[in-house]
Amino acid sequence: MSSRAKWLFRWGFFPAVFFGALGAGVALVRGGWSPMVAVGAVTFSCALLIGGSEKVQPRFTSWAEPRRGDWKADLAHTFLSTLLPPEIIRAVSVGTLTGAAVWLSATVGASLWPHGIPLVLQLVLAMVVSEFGSYWVHRLMHEHELLWRLHSVHHSAERLYWLNAGRFHPLDTALQYVGQTFPLILLGAGPEVVALFSLWTAVHGMFQHANLDIRLGPLNWIFSMAELHRWHHSTLQTEGNTNYGANICFWDVVFGTRFLPSDREPPEEIGIGGMPGFPAGYAAHLAAPFRWSGVVEESREALPDQS
Repeated sequence: MSSRAKWLFRWGFFPAVFFGALGAGVALVRGGWSPMVAVGAVTFSCALLIGGSEKVQPRFTSWAEPRRGDWKADLAHTFLSTLLPPEIIRAVSVGTLTGAAVWLSATVGASLWPHGIPLVLQLVLAMVVSEFGSYWVHRLMHEHELLWRLHSVHHSAERLYWLNAGRFHPLDTALQYVGQTFPLILLGAGPEVVALFSLWTAVHGMFQHANLDIRLGPLNWIFSMAELHRWHHSTLQTEGNTNYGANICFWDVVFGTRFLPSDREPPEEIGIGGMPGFPAGYAAHLAAPFRWSGVVEESREALPDQS
């Protein structure tokens, strides 16, 4: 790839694919496609594009190679831990939440959601509202041990690439989904908005973890993208306990947790500091939070002899 092509890829790939995906999602839904099918089709297309592009211009060549068979676990997490829990929660709670939304609107005497404003502004509002709950769920997972046991599964990744955007314990996914999506449903956001929100989250999540040499420049004050998120995966607690935003960094800016130093590059060695022996494999990831003392002991045994 020529130097000019690399420059164009570095600065243009994310906005072209991301905003193209949102535009395609809007066009398909308004063209009569089921929101779920439209989101799935666009997300799958973006996954092929992002995953393939990692082979062309990776950020770190060392991240291009699998670690302890991680792709198998990440694939299982994507389908069983990330996609399945929201569907179960939605099936169980949608009637109750919709009823609560109707009751809230009737109590106030007006719709709580501004359906009359342009769709793009509704999507921006949905991001700000949903990210508030997501921010605090994510932050509490870093600050409280019982919740960290769940979230440690995500941070056990020893490299970042597009597929480990789905590496979450299913209970972690459930808590994040409740924090993100329940406020939108209770406020009465329409299905178009919720579908585009899901598409934004899916495509952004892949970019956020992708091993791509891309830059956002000033957009790093809007999106919680890879340049910020790589610091969130640092093995140093002072660096890792930052950049909690899943999609935008608005609340990180508000609460002072945005972190993007200009004097050094993000860490190439990532994971859980002091726990190199964190179990690998999907089943082991599911069990890890519930056998925490054993996981910690195994990790200590994996540390090099300091004597």
